[in-house]
Amino acid sequence: MKFYTIIFSFFLSVALLSCKSEDNSQKEVEEISKTAELEPEWISKVGAEDFQTRDEIFYVNDYDAIDDGSALTTEAIQKAIDECAKNGGGTVSFRPGKYLSGSIFIKEGIRFNIPEGVEILGSESIADYPEIDTRIAGVEMQWPAALINVLDQENVIIEGDGLVDGQGKVYWDYYWNLREEYEAKGLRSIVDYDAKRPRTFLVQESKNVFLKDLNIQRAGFWTVQVLYSEYITVDGLTIRNNIGGHGPSTDGVDIDSSKWILVQNCDVDCNDDNYCLKAGRDWDGQRVDRSTEYVVIRDCIARRGAGLFTLGSETAGDIRHVFVSNVKGIGTSNGLNIKSAMTRGGTVEDIYLQDIEMDSVRTFIEVSMNWNPSYSYTKLPEGYDIDSVPERWQTLLKKVEPKSKGIPTFKNIYLSNIDVKGVQRAINVNGLEESYIDNFYLNNVSIQAETAGHISYSRNWNLEDVTIKTLDSSRVKLNHTSGINFSDEVYVNP
Repeated sequence: MKFYTIIFSFFLSVALLSCKSEDNSQKEVEEISKTAELEPEWISKVGAEDFQTRDEIFYVNDYDAIDDGSALTTEAIQKAIDECAKNGGGTVSFRPGKYLSGSIFIKEGIRFNIPEGVEILGSESIADYPEIDTRIAGVEMQWPAALINVLDQENVIIEGDGLVDGQGKVYWDYYWNLREEYEAKGLRSIVDYDAKRPRTFLVQESKNVFLKDLNIQRAGFWTVQVLYSEYITVDGLTIRNNIGGHGPSTDGVDIDSSKWILVQNCDVDCNDDNYCLKAGRDWDGQRVDRSTEYVVIRDCIARRGAGLFTLGSETAGDIRHVFVSNVKGIGTSNGLNIKSAMTRGGTVEDIYLQDIEMDSVRTFIEVSMNWNPSYSYTKLPEGYDIDSVPERWQTLLKKVEPKSKGIPTFKNIYLSNIDVKGVQRAINVNGLEESYIDNFYLNNVSIQAETAGHISYSRNWNLEDVTIKTLDSSRVKLNHTSGINFSDEVYVNP
């Protein structure tokens, strides 16, 4: 309630300033007051609903699964899943051992249990992950299925204290080798879409799915992607992707054009975004035009990674109505990370962060509408024929017309009860001349950083009880801003 009381105070002050008469002011104040008394109703509606599965247990071992990791046993695991589904659902489980597998597909009414003493090992051959229609980094294409998939299903539970090991290093090495080759050809923006690597978990076009209490490590690519789905709960996941190296694009949890999602009690150590929301890239993302909305992330830890909480860079379909609470960042590159590009388009709005702690973070607030140009903007080098390149290249090369449709919008971002220490830079916020970042609200925010940073092409920042302590005694530099005032009281001597 405290956070929404703060938001109420902010909107109340705006209302009082903007009303043209005393009568109108009083009426508007009364209406805002009634709204502010309650938390947004949608917060209680996110996540999957409990359901019952049949009591029968189908052990993969009864279908000739190999339990010592010596040979691929995908077929036996899938047989157990199919038999369980054929009989109306139930539990699919494993006796202790190691199980080497390619892609498996969970079906409706199944509780897929990975008990303690069980290891599922992802195959190191991409041929064991059949290609499916899906979306990768904001573009729909054919791409290998994940290790564990829930496609077009309802009422699924995946849980257990065992281990899911993606054995991803072979795919990390493949990516870096291919990237070196592609960069030499001027194809940096395309290599990520050609270096096909398996995700660990994919929930796609599904509803009412639980991922619970899972131990996951060494993802070959993204760890968990929730795509085109609704009412999904991701609860109690421990993700460790930096074992034996630092895998590229090993995101923790990606919520992609999905709604009514709950992520809680997770602990993510990875080498890219820890918790990330996406909604499509460029022309293809605008064609699909599916938003990410009504997402709650709470009671989580973000360790190494690119962003404690990231929005984008795929923003084409809009991202809105997001509530992040009680998250700790330890050694994460960025705290709040909002990123897009001038070909993405879309709106990011109505984002709430409260009760956040960060330690040893590179940047507290990192915002860019022109993020990573070498990756974000696809150009075809000389010597290539557009009609003969792969279809996914052609999709990436399609231009957003008119250009104004590619300009993103960021607005209405609310941060409250934030404690940040050991930070290199406090704030690095960059809008565009065509699109000012509008309405940041900071309340009860304490920052200890090496340097203060800067804000450009932004307006309407409301600061209440904000302190910035910098080792170099710098102040936040403002460029092309209005309605932003970091008063003397904000800065504290080191």
